[in-house]
Amino acid sequence: MNIKLLLAAVLLTTCLATQAQTLFTYGKYTATVPEFLKAFEKNNAVTGNKANAKKEYLDLYINSRLKIRQAYDRGYDTTPALLTEISNLRSQVIDNYLTDQNVIDKLSNEAFVRSQKDIHAAHIFIAFSNTNGTLDTTQAYKKLQEVLTQLKTQDFGNVAAKYSDDPTAKTNKGDLGFITVFTLPYNLENLLYNTAAGKYSPVYTSAAGYHIVKNVAERKALGVVKAQQILLAFPPDATTADKNAIAKTADSLYNAIRKGSDFLSLLQTFSNDYVSASAGGTMPDIGVGRYHPIFEDVLFSLKKDGDVSKPFLTEHGWHIVKRVGAKPIITSADNKENADALRQKVLYDDRWKTSRNHIYTAVEKSGKYKKNNYNTTALWNYSDSALYLKPAGVSNWDINSNTVLFSIDNNNFTADDWINYAQAYRSLASQGATAYSNILQEYTKQSMYNYYRDHLEDFNPEFKAQMDEFTEGNMFFEIMQQEVWNKSQNDTAQLLALYNSNPAKYNWNKSADAVVFFCNDAATAKTLHAQIKSNPAKWKTYVSAVNEKVVADSARYELDQIPGFKNGATAKTISPLNTNTQDNATTFSYVFKVYNTPTPRTYNEAKGLVISDYQNQLEAAWLKDLKQSYPVTINEAEWNKIK
Repeated sequence: MNIKLLLAAVLLTTCLATQAQTLFTYGKYTATVPEFLKAFEKNNAVTGNKANAKKEYLDLYINSRLKIRQAYDRGYDTTPALLTEISNLRSQVIDNYLTDQNVIDKLSNEAFVRSQKDIHAAHIFIAFSNTNGTLDTTQAYKKLQEVLTQLKTQDFGNVAAKYSDDPTAKTNKGDLGFITVFTLPYNLENLLYNTAAGKYSPVYTSAAGYHIVKNVAERKALGVVKAQQILLAFPPDATTADKNAIAKTADSLYNAIRKGSDFLSLLQTFSNDYVSASAGGTMPDIGVGRYHPIFEDVLFSLKKDGDVSKPFLTEHGWHIVKRVGAKPIITSADNKENADALRQKVLYDDRWKTSRNHIYTAVEKSGKYKKNNYNTTALWNYSDSALYLKPAGVSNWDINSNTVLFSIDNNNFTADDWINYAQAYRSLASQGATAYSNILQEYTKQSMYNYYRDHLEDFNPEFKAQMDEFTEGNMFFEIMQQEVWNKSQNDTAQLLALYNSNPAKYNWNKSADAVVFFCNDAATAKTLHAQIKSNPAKWKTYVSAVNEKVVADSARYELDQIPGFKNGATAKTISPLNTNTQDNATTFSYVFKVYNTPTPRTYNEAKGLVISDYQNQLEAAWLKDLKQSYPVTINEAEWNKIK
């Protein structure tokens, strides 16, 4: 087939498909079937004839599009007041659209599964920097190879004590005690929970060095414990004699507790844990992996509430702990309170950053992001020169402050921009090329994130729809204010003339003097109802006693406007209580006097009705002008499909 004919056919098909989706045109503008149906479903809870409801809504929808179109043409969308309102709303709702909810759900579910298990962990760390703080990745790699060789035949703890750069490993052999979800940084947690019991992990490389973790053992999660403790802390300059004296005091206190002395009284007198003492003696809930392993081992060994431990020693001093309560781990994935708590922890933990990956992917796929070619060695040398005044060498000739590293849309990100960002990470950047590379990656991601946030309407149709709806809602309100509402409120002469032209139209039908009571809750309404029924003359006194829970509206109403009287009202009668089952709000009415024959309304009594009639006149005349400015043509074929 001729390629030109094929292209023409494709374009024609596309054009016809677009035309087929047009429900109506107004002037040079179009409204589509999906737009109309979305608005109809959102704004109509139809219980009867849906076809009739659609026809009625189509008229309203056309009128609203005409009014909003004129507001656009008058530039209402660019007024400072509206732009400020849009900006404020955007800042309030945008965070709800920036996180990939599927990722958050996955991380929350993962956290729940991991919360069911505690793992006894051990850790070997090999730092990229030596003891002088100088970066030495070659020596670190050599040390790593020695560790891996030793682990083939030697005990993990002995290897940790000999090689690990964690200062505590010399004494604890890298033993971290039991941990659970959220105890470790997420990358190390992943490493540990993906390692079988009794095994050690592959090597993980962080910005600081190499890590190997061992899953020493696993157990069912223990949950959290509430406890009180007496801490006899060692002073900073404590001698051996001082420590021995503190140990004897701990023994004496323990013996006194065994003989019946009050634990809390001794705590408040002797304990150096001033934080818990000031809070009534009870420590915050203690979960696994939060305190010293020895402390946790002793605490979790207490079997029931009220049990008290023997004195035990940690690096902080001597402790005596009392279990005062315990909460087992929640094992049901359907527990909403626990699920919400885990979700909040995910959002405040470093793992939530993975939920931003869809943002970087979206920006890259949009074609807006472009990475320039440059010499990375030259960039790192340039960075050393700019940040630390080191000689840059010949390779620096390839980089200057205006060198573009990458661009997003029409924004160039230069070497100078990079230096300004890296300035905040000077201590990390001093570790050389690896650190520079990681920081530049974070800078690139942050720049992508900022662009995505600033242009979210281009990436997220739901967000764009919400912002458009808010914008057009404000514009609709503003133009109605200008064309109808203000005029109808302020044109007193026209209102009076309209009333005088047909005063009988505004007569009272059957009516009554009544008061309608709106109560926040059924209990208040029941009490008030009984009081008023017994003594109606004192209704104001009864309402004033509960005015924060009741609103009373006293006026003359037509009978069909008074809530609670299905079969008509008579004087001196009170309606039954009517309670909304969703929010417990309750209404009832009391009728003082009934007018059974129609009577004229004064102008002031009729003013609300007159204003409404005048608004209808103004709006009808305005819509007539709008339809001349923007002629409306309905696509009958599409309307017949959906009506």
